[in-house]
Order: sequence, then C-alpha cells, then structure tokens
Amino acid sequence: MAEIIALIDYGAGNLHSVHNALKAVGANVSVTADPNIVRAADRIVLPGVGSFKSCAQGLAAIEGMTEAMTERVLIGGAPFLGICVGMQLLATRGLEHGTTPGLDWIGGEVRLIKPSDPAIKVPHMGWNDVAIMPHARGSAVVEAGEAYFLHSYHFAVTDAKDVAAMTDHGEGLVAAVARGNILGVQFHPEKSQAYGLATLTRFLEWNI
Repeated sequence: MAEIIALIDYGAGNLHSVHNALKAVGANVSVTADPNIVRAADRIVLPGVGSFKSCAQGLAAIEGMTEAMTERVLIGGAPFLGICVGMQLLATRGLEHGTTPGLDWIGGEVRLIKPSDPAIKVPHMGWNDVAIMPHARGSAVVEAGEAYFLHSYHFAVTDAKDVAAMTDHGEGLVAAVARGNILGVQFHPEKSQAYGLATLTRFLEWNI
C-alpha cells in the first residue's frame, strides 16, 4: 500500500501549489485538517506563507492538530517537512507582529532580516544558492543547488548542529534545518522547478 502523506490544511496560502508538486513526484497526498488522519499518516508536510503569527494562530485554531503532530512526529517518528513559514513554526518563537510561541521543536527564533548593506532589499526574493553545512543532518533530502526564496523573516537557530543548509542575502541566512526525522526548508520546493521536485522526491524516500 502506498504511503499516505498528510498535507496539513490550516489556511496556508501555498497549500495547493505544494499539493500539486507532491502529486507531480508521485506522492499519495491527503490534504487534511483532521488530527486523526495526521496521527495515521506515514509522512507529514506543513506548508506556510504569510506571517509567523497568522500561521501559528491558524494551526492552533484546529483543535487537537498540534497534539496530533507532536504524537506522530516526536513520538511516532514520522518524517516531517516544514516549508517556508511551516519551517519557521518549528522555532521556539517568532518576533513578527509581537512575540508568538512556535512549536519549539528546534530551538531558536524567527527575526526580521536586517542586512548591513542598505542596497540589499527585503524581502529576500528570487533564486539563490543552497549551501549544505558540513555533516548536516537532513542532507539526504536537501542537496546543494539553487532554489526560490520569498521571505522577510529568517530562522535564527540556537544550535548550529540543527542547520542543514545556508543561503546568503547580505548575511548568512538559514535555508534548511534538520533534527532527526524533522526537516524544514525556508525555500519553496513547489516554486523551485527541477531542484524543488528533486527535494520532494528525496523527502518521500527519506528514512531515518
């Protein structure tokens, strides 16, 4: 029986494009806001665009969803992929529109990008390099290449060992995080053409 990929529907704007990209690489996707489906899923994908605060509130508004994610991922060991703000929600907190608690699965906080060079514009938008960190966790999924980014806030990770990849936009910015069966990417695989589809394919094949 084909694995079931739970794509969590909590009002994130990139839900449909992520769904289409997963289907394009052969995934059996269940778009769901049902915690019970998440508990039974083989793999879980959390998309996300917009502000940290609105995404955190949207996820918290689904009764039992955070608990189901915690049970399936942290206890059950299901591979997890967070995309863009879905990655940022792994943090301890976000500092966009005040301080908002995150899932706190990977320590750190989500802060505004503040390049030292005023010629560097925010948001960080467009194609940029993804550089793999030495001995990076999650490197079986995220490889060196070029991906599409669109964000004004970045994940400042507490433990450098949790940083799987970096990019550069006037300063080093975290492009991917990984710890155990938990993976997050700041870039948009669904907008990154062949590189993005290859990343999603490797996620589907990823075994911890």
